[in-house]
Amino acid sequence: MAYTVADNLVEQKTVISRSLKLMGNRFQISVVASNQAWADGCIQAGIDEISRIEKLLTTFNEESETALINKNAGIQPVKVCEETFDIIERSIRISKITQGAFDITYGSVDKSLWNFDTNMQSLPNKETAKKKVKLVNYRNIALNKGHTTVFLKEPGMRIGFGGIGKGYAAEKAKQVMQQMGAESGIVNASGDLAVWGYQPNGEPWTVGVVNPNAAGQVFSYMNVTNLAIATSGNYEKYVMINGKKYSHTINPRTGLPVTGIKSVTIISANAEIADAMATPVMIMGINAGLDMINQMKDIEAIIIDDNDIIYSSNNIRFN
Repeated sequence: MAYTVADNLVEQKTVISRSLKLMGNRFQISVVASNQAWADGCIQAGIDEISRIEKLLTTFNEESETALINKNAGIQPVKVCEETFDIIERSIRISKITQGAFDITYGSVDKSLWNFDTNMQSLPNKETAKKKVKLVNYRNIALNKGHTTVFLKEPGMRIGFGGIGKGYAAEKAKQVMQQMGAESGIVNASGDLAVWGYQPNGEPWTVGVVNPNAAGQVFSYMNVTNLAIATSGNYEKYVMINGKKYSHTINPRTGLPVTGIKSVTIISANAEIADAMATPVMIMGINAGLDMINQMKDIEAIIIDDNDIIYSSNNIRFN
C-alpha cells in the first residue's frame, strides 16, 4: 500500500491518494482534502465498498453468489441478494443493446480456451471453441424478480463480471465517498476512472488517453469532471503465437480474440456503463460500434485501429 500527497496547494487542499490491489487490479483512490485523517477515512470507506463488491461478484470464492449460480447451472435457480440480481439484470440489458457483443456468460469460454500466459503457445482447438461458444448466450439466463433468483439454463454455463465489475465498484466507491462529503476525487481502477469535482487549483482533472503502442505513454489529454472513462485494449494482456498478437478481448460469438482495433476508450457519466461498453465496441468494430454510440445519450468513444488511425464519436474534442 502506498500513500502519496500532491504538491499543489490551494487553500491548504491537496490530492491525497492511496494505491492497493483490489479485484485482481491496481486501484488508486484519491480525494481533495485539507485534513489527512479525514481523507484517509474517506478513502478507506471507498476501499471497504470495493472489497464488499469483490466478495459479491468474485468467481474465486466457491461460496460467493456468482460461484453458486455457476455451480448450479442446468440444475436449479439460485437465490441472490437484490444487488447481484440488479447487476445481472442490467448486464442482460446491455447485451440486448449491443446485440450480444457484451455477454456475462462469456465465462463459459474464458480460461478454458484462452489462458494468455507464457505457457500458451498454440491456438485452441476449433471444435472445442465451437462447443464452448454454444454456452455463451445471455438469453439463457433466467431471472425471477419476485424471488430474486438466477438460473443458468445450460449445464456448463458460467457468468463472470470481468467486463462490468470494475466499473461498478469504482462508481459505488465514488458514491460512498461523496456521501461522506468528498467534493472532489478520482477512483482509478487500473485505468478505468470515475472522476468528480475539481483539482485543488479549481481546474478540471486532466486525463490522458493511453497510447496503445507504448505502455505508460499517452497520445492525447482531456480536461474532465463528473465523468467516467474506461479503455479496452490489446496492449496489456495478450499472447504471441506464430508471430501474431492475440488480444485477451474475446468475441463471445466466435470464442476467438478480436482483431483490427488496438484500443477503445469510452467516456460516460457512469463508470459501470463506461466499463461495460468498451469491450462491445471493440468486438462490434469501428463502424457498427461508433454508430451505436452515436445513437446513445451521454456517451462517447475514441477508437484506435491496428494502423494507428483514430476514430471518434460525434462530440469528441481533442486537446
